[in-house]
Order: sequence, then structure tokens, then C-alpha cells
Amino acid sequence: MSRSRASAPVLVALTSLVVLSSSLFGGRPASAAQAADSVLVTGTGEVSGEPDTLTADLAVETSASAVGEAMDRANTAATRMRDALVRAGLTRADLQTSNVTVGSQRGNDDGAITGYTVSQGITATIRDLPRAGTVISGAIAAGGDAARLNGVWYAIEDDTALLAEARRQAFADARAKADLYARAAGRPLGRVVRVSEVPAGDVMPGGRDYRAGAGAPMPIEPGRQRLAVTVTVEWALQPASA
Repeated sequence: MSRSRASAPVLVALTSLVVLSSSLFGGRPASAAQAADSVLVTGTGEVSGEPDTLTADLAVETSASAVGEAMDRANTAATRMRDALVRAGLTRADLQTSNVTVGSQRGNDDGAITGYTVSQGITATIRDLPRAGTVISGAIAAGGDAARLNGVWYAIEDDTALLAEARRQAFADARAKADLYARAAGRPLGRVVRVSEVPAGDVMPGGRDYRAGAGAPMPIEPGRQRLAVTVTVEWALQPASA
């Protein structure tokens, strides 16, 4: 009984201390108040390299009064185009069928179906860039009047080292911004709270409708491939020095 009476004043004192701590931080625990003292910035790093891969968005398009005839024509042209690419040195792993569509043609007066249009896409990955123009022109010639080229785009097949450098630059850019804001606030920069990388946008092929008929190989200029990384970094702010 004497031990219970002696502990009562201690319990009251601890309760008062907790209430006082909460009032000092606006009713929030100390850890929540400290977590709000941070600076959130974004940084960007950009590098460039020489492309070593070209992807061509090839296709065939045929029309006929009957859907079966249109499909047969498209299959024949696509097969010839594929065989030309294989003869040029591409493997089956470098070729992918895409965007297969069958559509109808209708008359202007009554809307009745007058014919059908069939298109088949074939995406070709070419790693021998000096021969890329010759390879594409040969495939288009094999496809005949049904051949189409919707666009080409470039890539660096192994871009690991370049992306690592872009990420280092992005983090350094974010750190420089955070240092500036911390000095302006009169607060030392503390530990990193979180880091997130902003997903890069897809690289879209340039649109171009190329049809057979050119005798010379298509001119190809790979130029330089740009790689960019954007990161968002949050730093904690330390208490201001005396």
C-alpha cells in the first residue's frame, strides 16, 4: 500500500510532461514536427552517346473488293518483306509483327461496303547502322506498292553506364538546389529522407510514309542519342545553429 501511494506523484509528473511536449509542437508528437522540417527538390542529369541500334516501323497495306483477297495480298507482301530482311542478315528475334488491322471501305451514298483494307506491321531491329539504309530500302522494294515505312528511331542497346552517369548528375543537381534553399533558410542540410526517379517518357518514332520506288538506299543519319534522368530528393533540415 505504501508503494502505491509513493508512485502516484511520479505518474502525475510524467503525464504533465507529455501534455507540455504536445503543446510545444502544436499538438503533434516531436517526431512528426521534426519530419516536417525538410526540403524537397528535383534534379536532372543529361548525357548523350552514339546510337548503335535502329528500329524501323515497316508495314504493308492492301485493298481488295473481298476481305480474303485483301488478306492474301497483305500476307504475300509481308512475307516478301520479311524474307528480304532475313536475307539482309536480320534474325527472327529482330523481327516482330505488329498492328494487324482489317477495315472496310464504304460508299458515300448508301454506306454499303465496297471493299476491304488490310494492313500488317513489322518492326525490324537493325544493329549494322552503316547498312541500315540499304536494308530498309531492300525491304520496301520487296514489299512493292504495298510497302510502307511509318518511322524509324534509334537507341543505345547497352545504356547502363550512360544512365548511371545521368543519375549521378541528377542527384548532384538536386543536392546543389537543396544546399541553396537550406542556406537561404539558415538551416544546415541533414540526411536524405527519400529519393525517387521520375519515369522517362517514351521515345516515339518520327512519322514518315515512305513508298517503294526509290532506287538509291535510304540515307540514314544516326546523330547522337540523348539520355536524361530526373530525380526527386527530400533532405531533412537540421536545427539552426546558435
